[in-house]
Amino acid sequence: MTSLPPVLRHRDFNLYWFGVVFSQIGTRGTVAANLYQVYALTRSVPMTGFVGLAQAVALLVLSPFGGAYADRVDRRRLLQGAQAVAMVVAVLLAGVTLSGQVRTWEVLVSVVLTTAAATFDQPARQALIPSMVPRRELPQAFALLNPSRELAVLIGPALAGGFIAVSGPGLMYAVDAGTYLTLVVVLGIMRIPPLIPEHPGASVWANIARGASFVRRRPLILLLMSLDLSATLFGAYRVVLPALALSVFHAGPVGYGFLSAAPSAGALLATYVVFRVVGRSRRLGVVLLVSTIGYGVGVLVLAQGRMLALALLGGVVLGVFDAMATTIRQAAVQLETPDALRGRVSSIYQMASRGGPALGDLSIGWIAGALGPIGALTVGGLVPIAYAGFHLARPGRVRSYTGTEPEEPPVVVPPGEREIPAS
Repeated sequence: MTSLPPVLRHRDFNLYWFGVVFSQIGTRGTVAANLYQVYALTRSVPMTGFVGLAQAVALLVLSPFGGAYADRVDRRRLLQGAQAVAMVVAVLLAGVTLSGQVRTWEVLVSVVLTTAAATFDQPARQALIPSMVPRRELPQAFALLNPSRELAVLIGPALAGGFIAVSGPGLMYAVDAGTYLTLVVVLGIMRIPPLIPEHPGASVWANIARGASFVRRRPLILLLMSLDLSATLFGAYRVVLPALALSVFHAGPVGYGFLSAAPSAGALLATYVVFRVVGRSRRLGVVLLVSTIGYGVGVLVLAQGRMLALALLGGVVLGVFDAMATTIRQAAVQLETPDALRGRVSSIYQMASRGGPALGDLSIGWIAGALGPIGALTVGGLVPIAYAGFHLARPGRVRSYTGTEPEEPPVVVPPGEREIPAS
């Protein structure tokens, strides 16, 4: 009988894994429902892009504060509080939608508030993971979390499509509220050592500046952020899916659910391969660059597939390569960062990893208004292919990355400040 991988022998990691995936089912379903609802209310792809703008505003303004607090307070409690806020927003949006009185601006305000909560949620989520597993198992922890989180992205949009077909988006929002509550409970029974703040007396602004200074001194992290942006900012496919489903393929809300879920299906199919590659390969930089190119190819197939079946295949392909690239990038960022700074560095990184798709929704939405959804995606898919191909063709930090960086990088302490060991 084959024994469990070492990373699955940790109680708290297993609880966290379950809670995050379950919560993400509701979150991803709500995002799909938000996009569909705005498009249904306005019949405008550019207006649908304002869902991304609403996310981007909250992300770019509040992310630095989310990261600072993730390094100042108990990360588990911070995550619970953020989930509770998002749960209240989901309940209110469900109520106004089910009443039949919902307006576009109310959906957009709910997106801003939910994303604002997530800006405090996400850095704490990322920074918690190294406290649950040994450092050597961190890449495989991300290799499990990222593709399995795609299970939520697969189920969530599919549920949203079904719920919309039955009774509209309101039911999806109500289910989302229940999933937030589940993660709050799961976090309450986990046993995680409390964070020891690096400089307890420092101001929030000083904490933010210190995190930004650290990232500036890590060229690899900056390059990883730029690769992420090349794919998510220019290959933002989500915003055009309602138009593709309703106007190009004439597949209705169920077809929209399948298109939204296809990338997650690809990520799930790739789970075993991702897990094995990040655990064994010493050419992770090359794998990352090839995967980024593969993502762009998937976007092109999604754009140019004149039949629903081909578009679904493109979605699966981009999901496979996105899972591989995301896992390598996120593990590299955590390995490059000492624990006391992980919240702040994660918050800066999420400005690319989550802000990119949000701004991409806006930009691709407006480009689609001029070129149509097919033209916009075609142009966007070429950018990550060209950018990753450039880095693949020449020696550099990303191409030479092996995933075997030294233990905790040294932290430079400003004069007059006392260094406190990371927990």
